Amino acid sequence: MKLYVCCVNLKLSIVIVNYNVKHFLEQCLKSVYQAIQNIEAEVFVVDNNSIDGSQDMVRSSFTDVKLIANSKNTGFSTANNQAIKESKGEYVLLLNPDTVVPENCFQALLEFAVKTPDLGGCGIPMYDGQGNYLPESKRGLPTPEVAFYKMIGLNKLFPKSKKFGKYHLGYLAPDQNHEVEILAGAFMLIRKNVLDKIGLLDETFFMYGEDIDLSYRITKAGWKNYYFAGSRIIHYKGESTKKLSTNYVKVFYKAMVIFAEKHYAGSNQKLFKLFINMAIYGRASLSLVSNLIQRFWMVTLESILLFGSLYLLKEYWEEHIKGITAYPKEMLTIHLPYYTLIWLLSMGFNGSYQAPFNFSKLIRSILMGTLIILMIYGLLPNHLHFSRGIILFGTLVVTAVLFSWRSLYHLLKYKTPDFSQKSNIKSVLIGSEKKWSELSEILSSYQKNYQQIGFISDKKSDSPHWLGTRKQLKEIIHIYGVNELIFSNETVSTKYTIQIMNELGPNINYFTIPSASNFVIGSQSKNSNGLYFGQQIELNLSRNEYRSQKRFFDIFTSLILILISPFLILFKKTRDKLTHSIAVLFGKKTWVGYASKSKDLPTIKPGVYTTDYQLKDKSSSFQKNLDLLYAKNYSVYTDLRIFLSC
Repeated sequence: MKLYVCCVNLKLSIVIVNYNVKHFLEQCLKSVYQAIQNIEAEVFVVDNNSIDGSQDMVRSSFTDVKLIANSKNTGFSTANNQAIKESKGEYVLLLNPDTVVPENCFQALLEFAVKTPDLGGCGIPMYDGQGNYLPESKRGLPTPEVAFYKMIGLNKLFPKSKKFGKYHLGYLAPDQNHEVEILAGAFMLIRKNVLDKIGLLDETFFMYGEDIDLSYRITKAGWKNYYFAGSRIIHYKGESTKKLSTNYVKVFYKAMVIFAEKHYAGSNQKLFKLFINMAIYGRASLSLVSNLIQRFWMVTLESILLFGSLYLLKEYWEEHIKGITAYPKEMLTIHLPYYTLIWLLSMGFNGSYQAPFNFSKLIRSILMGTLIILMIYGLLPNHLHFSRGIILFGTLVVTAVLFSWRSLYHLLKYKTPDFSQKSNIKSVLIGSEKKWSELSEILSSYQKNYQQIGFISDKKSDSPHWLGTRKQLKEIIHIYGVNELIFSNETVSTKYTIQIMNELGPNINYFTIPSASNFVIGSQSKNSNGLYFGQQIELNLSRNEYRSQKRFFDIFTSLILILISPFLILFKKTRDKLTHSIAVLFGKKTWVGYASKSKDLPTIKPGVYTTDYQLKDKSSSFQKNLDLLYAKNYSVYTDLRIFLSC
């Protein structure tokens, strides 16, 4: 076995593998440097070819970091090994970029390691962005039996059972130290001399499973893995945030198969692989169904409401207005379905599903849909012209039904009939008055319609927004009904932040503002990937509503070009457009793209035409400014103007 031996003259080497999570990484590094102030340590960041500006951020803001910039995504194991081979610390810590560590974390952890000579690896309690304890903080070895209990859900039904709860060791108290079998790769401390003897991470594992494999090899070699409860960290993208992802299911369980083939033999291996395949299909089906429900439940429900309302209107129209027995069957099979479809598409195009309680958008969408329906109606043959009245009165009925339904939904969701209240978030900052002013500006640009209650600071203030001191926090939360706390790291320690999250639990949303930063970062639910917002959210192209409109424009214009192609081939200018229409139609290109290669703007496809189409001076500074203005003020009319001009 090849040994990676080096001169050890440092206590700790911290290795962070990053891929396109710049803001999480920046917050992580700031917390790391706070925690190593009194420790001889080095910090590595291995960037797997991020395109979000992560490398530039590290170079400019963290000059002491040893940055390894890969030209491709090498995977988690390979990237970690690159840094470990260069590390000089007595201990190596594998740390995810979406974590935040408290100021005393490493000191307490290293003291525990020194007192525990048989320690080969060590993990720590992890909490997600809402203060929920992450069960993957401590795990048992996934034997076929343990895997089977997990697959069929017995570990969740009996989490504290020593028989059924072995996967997450639920019978072990999370606030006590324990010897465990498997450590989480998000925070994994390992003695360097152990790695020298057992080898580094197995690079067969691209992502997931490598921590299970390494933990198992540590124990097989005679050392022990420990769970140290003397500190705790925030891990925004805990394992639970990914489990509804189909890609996660595929990659994770593929890693489990690799582990089984490597460490199990005979019937155990076959049994384990059988359970894995069962899990893949089961989880994939659950993921698909869940994602479809989350994405389309409102559209599905409103399609039923619209069609049902139109059907009742048709019945009434037949009997009381037309005085006929029944309309021809085409009324039910052609007209009502396309009325419903057009109104739904119009609402989607106008962003009515991104802002369901914006009733001006709703009315605008319905009116636009009505005009399109009337246009289509006029193109139909005479024998399919049944009643314009149903279309016109249907517009009123559909408007009333959707208004009533969405009003009820608003009342149930926000517990208020006030439509101007589009958020039930009551937010409080724990930090300075200056930071409160900056935060208010950020939240205004984000357009999230917070109820910004005020700020809490131990430094008394005459500001009307000052609510009290940190000792009064729980009382303030109770009095004002606060359900979101934002911590400013300039005045509040990470240790205090984690302590409050643990005390208050997941009924409150938590965010932090890293010191000297213009973004807020956090995770509002276990199924979100965490979020950050700041100046970049002011850009229209950051919003799904505008991105959908841009894609609709691309599809619509491409189809029109293809339909009238016999006439276009006579003209060179339109002939050029026609050659690109297929690529645009299938999403390979967009009609209008950026002129520069800026990594700080919302990603769009390469453009047939670019924002600098009128510029003679093609300098990068002009191009970047144009791209920024384009992304910030984007509208379909911008694309249309450029499309017609080129």
